[in-house]
Amino acid sequence: MADPDLLIGKTVPAPRDQHLRDMADCIRFLSMDAVQNAKSGHPGAPMGMADIATVLFTDFMQFDAADPHWFDRDRFILSNGHASMLLYSLLYLTGYQDMPIEQLERFRQVGSKTPGHPEYRHADGIELTTGPLGQGVAESVGMALGERIMNAAFGDDLVDHFTYVFMGDGCLMEGISQEAISLAGHLKLGRLIAFWDNNSISIDGATRLAAADTEVERFHASGWHVLEIDGHDTDAIREAITTARAVTDKPTMIACRTIIGFGFPTKAGTQKAHSDAPGEDEIDGARKILGWDSPPFVIPDELLSEWRAIGMKGRKARMAWAERVKNAPDELRSEFERRNNGELPADWKLAIATARAQFIANGTEMATRQASGAVLNHLFDAIPELLGGSADLTPSNNTRAKNQVEITPGNFSGSYMHYGVREHGMAAAMNGLSLHGGLIPYGGTFLCFSDYCRPAIRLASMMGIRTIFVMTHDSIGLGEDGPTHQPVEHLAALRAIPNLGVYRPGDAIETAECWELILDQPRRAALLALSRQPMPLLRKEAGTENKSARGAYVLLDAEGGARKLTLLATGSELHLAVEARKIMQQEGVPTAVVSMPCRALFEEQDIEYKKAVLGEPMARVAVEAAVELGWDRYIGFEGKFVGMHGFGESGKINDVYAKFDITTDAVVRAAREVMVNVYG
Repeated sequence: MADPDLLIGKTVPAPRDQHLRDMADCIRFLSMDAVQNAKSGHPGAPMGMADIATVLFTDFMQFDAADPHWFDRDRFILSNGHASMLLYSLLYLTGYQDMPIEQLERFRQVGSKTPGHPEYRHADGIELTTGPLGQGVAESVGMALGERIMNAAFGDDLVDHFTYVFMGDGCLMEGISQEAISLAGHLKLGRLIAFWDNNSISIDGATRLAAADTEVERFHASGWHVLEIDGHDTDAIREAITTARAVTDKPTMIACRTIIGFGFPTKAGTQKAHSDAPGEDEIDGARKILGWDSPPFVIPDELLSEWRAIGMKGRKARMAWAERVKNAPDELRSEFERRNNGELPADWKLAIATARAQFIANGTEMATRQASGAVLNHLFDAIPELLGGSADLTPSNNTRAKNQVEITPGNFSGSYMHYGVREHGMAAAMNGLSLHGGLIPYGGTFLCFSDYCRPAIRLASMMGIRTIFVMTHDSIGLGEDGPTHQPVEHLAALRAIPNLGVYRPGDAIETAECWELILDQPRRAALLALSRQPMPLLRKEAGTENKSARGAYVLLDAEGGARKLTLLATGSELHLAVEARKIMQQEGVPTAVVSMPCRALFEEQDIEYKKAVLGEPMARVAVEAAVELGWDRYIGFEGKFVGMHGFGESGKINDVYAKFDITTDAVVRAAREVMVNVYG
């Protein structure tokens, strides 16, 4: 028990419930011991939020540590991910099998399950990756939205849980937080409860150095129910959560006034508690103030037993849920289990085949954004878990299938989201939707706005989840909107993200193939770069072979002898390569055209396949209405690139292409130069 003589001032207020304080101190001392042992970390927030976490997990969280993936569990998200020891401590204390004490002792070490910020799939109980501040806030909106959509589809008996998110001052300073809280308030996500660690401290010092926001009023204005409490008063915490759970038509933000580094004798309440090892003297002082006699990483048996009981108490609820699933009508149960297992319907690829057949039958020019919309019309009927959306660009992105019904505030029975002009919030919310389970989210905006989405795209790739980003108006081909809206460096920047499948199809058939590949890869985030302008149908062969499956392939082989020249292209420039090949063939140069819709997939192929596609001759020309970065890998020193070397310009599409010399004639000139360079 704490020494009453040391409970003075605002550093350590006396507890309302000494036993709950002792339970919370388990989190505090594991956190400070791990940070001290690692010689780095962030002890302040875990120590400040320990009382809130204790009440939440003791009295409210619906989970079973023995079955971390139970679908109807409550979701707990730590948006202020630097406070990772709070989560790791909870996982150890409640008995998650892959979080033994040895993992806490290896905090922030290579190969451990306890990295500096929580990372998805590193350990059970980590629902998602929340590194950059604010991402977790927006991801939690997606999680809560996913729960409501699945509830509307399958009912209270199968889907009925809460999403809880911890967030700090830094999370709320980030711009993405406003996009997220605005969307959540608009949608009336009553099953979302957020706890604000209101400690008024940032790394530089007091938050007033950089912010004067009244967060309570901001959340009120965004349609939230807001409560203000002392974050160390366990009675107040319990009462606030109880109240929040009863509010069904609004998300709730609980503003918790806390002391950062709660328990430290000299650093509590200051920026010195935020990060870095506290030092042995500070920890010794905390032990005296809080009456903690155990050595580092040791939790008293009686307290550990009680925490372990908390980890097991959800078993009864889980078993009752499993019985309800078992007794559900056959068709409903089968569909619920299929979606939760991540299995696509058995005959879903018939939708791709039907779309391909229609494209060939029509044979007309079509922008790939329009082709994508046509594919979605077939896919939506075949895959009911598809959840579409757009950042206020639905008619431009072609992301709404003809049979999709809109989701509206408080009504979640639809399958199409209007995210508003909130690209970053949309992208992060889609990650939450993907991780929630039972849904496959895709959302659209213009490719140039992928810059706004990039942190969330990066996290989707890092987590290895099937979040689908549909990016249209993918080049200078959008024309009149001008250079601010014409992406030139974006493809190169996106292709640099590890594990991200960047797809740029060259006609309607390739568009269908790319959708098929994306849906076939549940552990890869994907981005479709689609054109505004119409392009000719280049593939007219019957059948269902997916030639794009290996990332690149020979669209047209050389004729009249062994290949001497290779033209490589993607997207809306593929037809330029086809036209240039015709001219080079007429000049007696056996020329092949290689389409490369997904460079990431091509890089995964064996060397023999790569050589066969690229060809032995080093006479190569690449054409893409984007910057050259990355193409040198395929064209070498002798090759030529036809594309962008600066920013674009406003004008008619054909005029813009002509100005920047991205034409059939330009490809032919480059080809002739390459032939001279290679063959003399």
